[in-house]
Amino acid sequence: MSDVTFSRASLNAAELPAYPGIGLTQISLVASASMADQALTALMASDAIGFDTESKPTFLKGEVSTGPHLVQLATATHAYLFPVSRLPDLQVLKTILESPAVLKVGFGLGNDRSALKTRLGIALENVLDLGEVLRGDGHRGTVGAKVAVAHFFGQKLQKSKKVGTSNWASANLSERQILYAANDAHVALQLYRAWQKAGA
Repeated sequence: MSDVTFSRASLNAAELPAYPGIGLTQISLVASASMADQALTALMASDAIGFDTESKPTFLKGEVSTGPHLVQLATATHAYLFPVSRLPDLQVLKTILESPAVLKVGFGLGNDRSALKTRLGIALENVLDLGEVLRGDGHRGTVGAKVAVAHFFGQKLQKSKKVGTSNWASANLSERQILYAANDAHVALQLYRAWQKAGA
């Protein structure tokens, strides 16, 4: 593990240029068997992929989440969004997420392992939570993607709370939802590569 020191005080995001992120032309919404096969080939060819999930938020006391409703996986050049309710089956997703040969990297993955196992029967393997490994000694909690992007890239990661808490179970995700979800996975992989280069 590299000794990366994150000084939140020195990372004034307001003064930083915007992180460009991945564009719509580099994102695939996987909702057919043929698209799932294409995604499988691309993702399994990588040693590491960006990973995240989204779930429809719960607002009522005692309400139990039925997510994850969307699973996002990304290579260096493309992001694949898997809307759980629209998939022909879960086999491709299961193959990728359970593969010990492909490292899945992301932020704040504490609940993903149990949710995937309990609700989808997928046993997540070979995963790295960057929020945990980047915090280093002397830091409480975890490092978020925004702080990591400012640290490694000198840029500001824009994240809309409104989009983040939107209905991820919708059959028709909006353009803003698609970009938000894809970038969550893609930026994680970009940061992992930067962390490696910094001497992880």
